Amino acid sequence: MDIHRLALLRELAERGTVGAVADAMKVTPSAVSQQLKVLEREAGYVLVEPAGRGVALTAAGRALVQTATEIAVAIERAEGRWREYMERPAGQVRVATFPTGGEMLLPGTLTRMADVPEVELICSDEDGVRIDFADLTPDYDVVIADSPTTSATWHERGLQIVPLMSEPLDVALPEGHPLARKASLSPKDVVGETWIGVPHDYPFDRVLSQVVAATGEPVHVAQRIADNGIVEALVAGGHGIAILPRFTTRDHGNGLVTRPLVGIRAKREIAALLRPDRFERPSVRLVVQALREEARGVADLHPPV
Repeated sequence: MDIHRLALLRELAERGTVGAVADAMKVTPSAVSQQLKVLEREAGYVLVEPAGRGVALTAAGRALVQTATEIAVAIERAEGRWREYMERPAGQVRVATFPTGGEMLLPGTLTRMADVPEVELICSDEDGVRIDFADLTPDYDVVIADSPTTSATWHERGLQIVPLMSEPLDVALPEGHPLARKASLSPKDVVGETWIGVPHDYPFDRVLSQVVAATGEPVHVAQRIADNGIVEALVAGGHGIAILPRFTTRDHGNGLVTRPLVGIRAKREIAALLRPDRFERPSVRLVVQALREEARGVADLHPPV
């Protein structure tokens, strides 16, 4: 079987439609369909079947995608080892991140990578709340992902998951708020306050759900704002309290203070997601290592409370 046609089948599994594969490979949808039919003849099995207005992989197709992934990993490993033998890591590495992840990790990572001019980092920020971070992995070499807990679907999709850091989520209060006198806060302390929340299903909203579960009482959310900077301004203005990430919240001289929330799980896990074949590239491994070192440095600047 032709490895290029196997790669097309794998792209179909990742991207979901023939049109998306065609766009990514810069060919026509009919060319993709034609190559998939040739692959079916080579395999001797039906690999793709109609599903609604699109197509879906058959059981044979899914099995062959696993083989295609193993081949891709083997090719990248062989090329990576050859490059390691011949020269230092080189080439472009595309990195996607959510905003606060980029704020924490990109400046220092770019500084660390400046010593390796053969590797060029191309960074983009993406709204990972509105999409599954895993959906970015076909188009980026490294995806910095934000999740309260590691998503089981990432493992199901066969992605390489590299933990970077755990970031506590604190309660942000206006300066002078009575609760600011306490060193830490419990769900019972904060449940009756007016909240500046985030849109429904955003990760921080799950912390409020835990507050409700722990106390058995509802919370009053006056505003729902996606941008952390606006949330900070509203809290500082005395319009409510909020859940904000510890490492990127500015709580000095801007009208707000933060306090740890104890008694429930109030943290988010930040990881790098990659296709397994991309992880075999020396340049990508070097960038992931720089991200891990930078994440440790950020955490060291914020010792546990």
